[in-house]
Amino acid sequence: EELLVYECDGLTSYKQRPAVVVLPRTTEEVAAAVKVCDRHNVPFVARGAGTGLSGGALPLENSVLIVTAMMKQILDIDLENQRVVVQPGVINNWVTQAVSGGGFFYAPDPSSQIICSIGGNVAENSGGVHCLKYGVTTNHVLALKIVTPDGSIVNIGGPVPEMPGYDLPGIFVGSEGTLGLATEVTLRIVKTPDVIRVLLADFTSIEAAGQSVSDIISAGIIPGGMEIMDNFSINAVEDVVSTNCYPRDATAILLVELDGLEVEVEAASAKVEAICRQNGARQIQSATDPQERLALWKGRKAAFAAVGKISPDYYVQDGVVPRSKLPEILEEIEALSQHSGYRIANVFHAGDGNLHPLILYNNAVPGELEKVEEVGGEILKLCVQKGGTISGEHGIGADKRCYMPELFNETDLETMLWVRDVFDPKRVANPDKIFPTPKTCGEAARAQAQKEFPNTERF
Repeated sequence: EELLVYECDGLTSYKQRPAVVVLPRTTEEVAAAVKVCDRHNVPFVARGAGTGLSGGALPLENSVLIVTAMMKQILDIDLENQRVVVQPGVINNWVTQAVSGGGFFYAPDPSSQIICSIGGNVAENSGGVHCLKYGVTTNHVLALKIVTPDGSIVNIGGPVPEMPGYDLPGIFVGSEGTLGLATEVTLRIVKTPDVIRVLLADFTSIEAAGQSVSDIISAGIIPGGMEIMDNFSINAVEDVVSTNCYPRDATAILLVELDGLEVEVEAASAKVEAICRQNGARQIQSATDPQERLALWKGRKAAFAAVGKISPDYYVQDGVVPRSKLPEILEEIEALSQHSGYRIANVFHAGDGNLHPLILYNNAVPGELEKVEEVGGEILKLCVQKGGTISGEHGIGADKRCYMPELFNETDLETMLWVRDVFDPKRVANPDKIFPTPKTCGEAARAQAQKEFPNTERF
């Protein structure tokens, strides 16, 4: 029964109990556990806080689950050089809390930032509200101490962003535990802006909100963040967290955060308001006071949890489209919702076109999960057709690997596997993730894989 808590991550529809759970506190203990796995050819899976939404930390049968939750020390804070060194179990928001007194913050901020860990962020290359302007996790990782799949301890990267030689941190970040485990991470922190202003515009059309996003970027404005929520999500968060900021009758709201020097923020704010009004915004709220800004963001940060309160289950996807395609894809998602009969709530990082459609269903009803997965798959295919991709920040994991052939050809996937084999020739580190295999991808994916890779047995 003690293993039950480890049988899934945030994607609770996939479950598998591990054979063994290891809770190391040091790099050396991680290396010792991995060496045992390597010696006996036993697969191992890394797990941080277990908040991932793609099944990336899903154990395999008879696998060892290495949980880094006990590795939660902030090892060094260097404000002068804007660096922080942490263990992988450190919670994302702890980094900003540790440096905010010195006028700094850690930019990548997933919605789960109060519970997700840096190790998981590194594995998935997590983004967040502020990734539009400040970048995702890979843009903030300077160096890593890693344990490779044979148990070796290796340091990659360095104290400055541009180190000579190959960009090994760039390869490791986002590799979803298939190249090894990070046991220490050196992060880049950034100065807190002089002025921060949050605007909330409400619209009678979600397409108009999406068009405003494209127009804002086209005007040369790069906000700290831009988020869209639809009417269903608005009412869900008001029912659950009561922000009293979101108009319940709005079809959609657009949140825009602007930061920088006061004169820059004032000028950008005027332009953003004008663009939103040109696209039919009814009202625009503005806040610079920290508490008022937090109130405007409160509902967005709580959106996933709020939807979870009003539906027995939800299935979330993570596709990305070019910003110019936002109005089009939102219209098609609504049509898909009507056709399938499943309610779909839209809450997403509008600035970089990173969609998070939440498909509501009841897993207690036989066959519901399979139908909902098909709807999610259709959304991902639509994203690819519009020049986008199947994941923006949640990773591929076990959930989306069936759709990799929609995006990559045989040569692409073979090249990725060659890179993996350099680090993990035995393929014991988080196997059955990222790459499609007939074993877990179902008949449709099997047919697709055979079509794409007729001569490649490994798929």
